[in-house]
Parts: sequence; C-alpha cells; structure tokens
Amino acid sequence: MLSEQPTHRVLVGASALLFVASAAVTIVWCTSMSAMGGMPMPGGWTMSMAWIRMPGQTWPGAAASFLGMWIVMMVAMMLPSLVPMLWRYRQAVGSTDDTHTGWLTALVSGGYFFIWTAFGTVAFPLGVALGAIAMQQPELARAAPVAVGVLVLIAGSVQFTAWKARRLACCREAPGHGRTLSADAGTAWRHGLRLGLHCSYCCGSLMAILLVIGIMDLRAMAVVTVAITVERLAPGGERVARAIGAVIIGLGLLLIGRAAGLAAQLPYAVSLNHLLTL
Repeated sequence: MLSEQPTHRVLVGASALLFVASAAVTIVWCTSMSAMGGMPMPGGWTMSMAWIRMPGQTWPGAAASFLGMWIVMMVAMMLPSLVPMLWRYRQAVGSTDDTHTGWLTALVSGGYFFIWTAFGTVAFPLGVALGAIAMQQPELARAAPVAVGVLVLIAGSVQFTAWKARRLACCREAPGHGRTLSADAGTAWRHGLRLGLHCSYCCGSLMAILLVIGIMDLRAMAVVTVAITVERLAPGGERVARAIGAVIIGLGLLLIGRAAGLAAQLPYAVSLNHLLTL
C-alpha cells in the first residue's frame, strides 16, 4: 500500500497538469469562437460557428481544426472520470516496473480518446450537413428549436432506463476489474478502446445535448462535465443519473415550451444557449 502511494500521486499529478492545459486551450478556443457570434436562423436560434467554414478555409482544413479542438475538449471533459479507471488498470497489471506501466497507461488513454476522436469525426460532417439543410430550408430551420427540445427530452429520459444503468455500471467498474491484465501494448490498447466504447455508450446522450445546445458554450461544457463525472464517481451513481435526468427533462420541456410560444416571458429571438443562464 505504501509503495502504491507515490505512483498514485504521480498519476493524479500528471492528469491534473494535462487537465489544466486542455481546459485552458478549450477556454481560449471557445472564447475566440464565441466572439465571432453565430448565424441567426429562422425560428429565433443561432447556428454555432463550429459548423460553418471560415472565409478562405477549405472543408478539410475546417474538419481538421474542429477535430483538433474536439480532442482537446474531450481530454478536458473526460479526464476527471477517466483517472480512477486508469488507476484500476495499473492495479490490474500489477507490474513493478513503474516506467513500463506508465507507458502502458498512456497507451490505454490513447485507445480511450481514439474512440472519442472517432465520435468527433462523425459529429462534424453530421453537424455541417444539418446546418446546410437548415440554411437551405427555412421551414426546417423554424422547426429546429422544437426538435432540439425533443432531443433533450429523450436524452433526459434515457437516464431513467435500465440500459443506462447497465452502461453506467460498466463505467463505474471498469473492464478488467478484479482480474490481472497482461502488461503488453496490445492488451493496453484494447483495454483503452473498451473503456472508450463503454464511456461513449454511457454518456452519448449527454454529449448529444452539448452538441445541439452549445458546443462552444463553456457553461454547457462545465455542466456536462460535472454531470458525467458525478454520476460515475459519486456514491449511488444510478440515483445521481436519475436526478440528472430529471433536470434534463425539465430543460427539454422548457425548450419545447419556449419554441412553441408557451413561455411568453422569454424573448423569442434569444439563442438557445441563453437558456443556460436562467
């Protein structure tokens, strides 16, 4: 136990430095993108600049820029809940060579974030395509606020399902827990991929909310990060997930009510992101 304490401190310290660096870059990026504003759309909402190509920028360049910032953002958002899984991996390996185990742990992290990179690779063209459709079809653009509210409502409902409970249990008790893992690169990479897949299944609905409400909104990122971390690390994770689901359902109803004109106290032209300040 005493020999594990310095290793644990090294892992936590390195993760903390990486978190601070990635969070700082994310803040700078979001601040600069938010300063550009957005594109006002029919229906009283604003399209994020993340889905719009900048003047003089090629689409491959726009995709590369988005993906680079997406990876940095994922590191900042997911690292707090990933660290306990990495520590469980180190314990499952049981190697006495700290340097070798450190490299294997980094490889696990690489596999984990590879899955989230793939997620971002799919999200960008999908977001661009939906944005293009909204710009070309004003009728569909006007229906977008209602569609967003419905998506948020569905995401909140998922938090109450047995499927969510099973996915959350997999994240709270990482694959490999309770057994010894081989201390080789192939096993480490596959373990990271499994962690990433379980994670994406577990919090995919929460990430979908971030994508449709405010991918450049620091408040939205902070709220989603806290929700993901708390439901995985806090005691009674399933109850926490349901409480989060109740809040999300309330937000979905508020979005739908606003879009349908039932919440007269909210200005119709306000961006969906502004609801996060209420």
